[in-house]
Amino acid sequence: MGEPSRCAASAEEKRHEPEDADLRARLGLIAHTIMVLSGKGGVGKSTVATHLALALARQGHRTGLLDIDIHGPSVPKILGLEGRQMQVSDAGMLPVSLDERLKVLSIGFLLGPDQDAAVIWRGPMKHKVIREFLTQVVWGPLDYLVVDSPPGTGDEPLSIAQLIPEADGAVIVTTPQEVALADVRKCIRFCQAVRLPILGVVENMSGFACPRCGERLAPFGEGGGERMAQEMSVPFLGRLPMDPSLMAACDAGTPIDAGPDAGATGQALGRVIEGILREIGSRAAAAAGGSCPASERS
Repeated sequence: MGEPSRCAASAEEKRHEPEDADLRARLGLIAHTIMVLSGKGGVGKSTVATHLALALARQGHRTGLLDIDIHGPSVPKILGLEGRQMQVSDAGMLPVSLDERLKVLSIGFLLGPDQDAAVIWRGPMKHKVIREFLTQVVWGPLDYLVVDSPPGTGDEPLSIAQLIPEADGAVIVTTPQEVALADVRKCIRFCQAVRLPILGVVENMSGFACPRCGERLAPFGEGGGERMAQEMSVPFLGRLPMDPSLMAACDAGTPIDAGPDAGATGQALGRVIEGILREIGSRAAAAAGGSCPASERS
């Protein structure tokens, strides 16, 4: 076999324009698309994607959250939407609305009462379903679509990169230890191979304050994500601490607030989200001026 990155590049030398008229029409109603990726599972990618979408909606943006983790959807659980079902209208399938500003779609809404059912599909079936999520679901006009992709560089990330060639870019989530960073480097190479811009890296589970003595501890290390981002010449968006209350909130389906008026973890989330929006803004300004952002590498 050839080198993996060469295989990806030969199969997808440049992300093609969508050929489907329905797909073009749906994507034409979406102003910005942010893909949340990770090279490794268990790093908190769905937590970041969900809180990013929630924060955008709470800022008044019309927001969609698309969960394309076919085999392990987490978004319904984090948002307290387990058991909800999609509805069908004359125009197509309707995403589940958390409120008037946030629409959500996940394979979890199609599993029926057995949420533990295994989805056993090969790549072509997953690609077909992800395309249907974009073409047959009535998202309506959106300011932002946040896509929560499963870990790795396989079928789902490649499908969404092909189907949405004009995405603003990817947010890549990691934890500080080298075993995660090794896979994240592959994720960055994947983005470069399919020409998906990289908005930046988020270092999750980056230390915590001991609740008894207040001493700062870092069981997974600290700073690895930032060093890796510098080495690979991609933006670093910030660190998120380990926080038992955040984990409990996600398990309970009650996400926390993000922003200056929230607790320490919410404030850290707010800073990360501000960094993402700055990257999108700077890239849009650079595109309008005919230049490329200095942080982007191909």
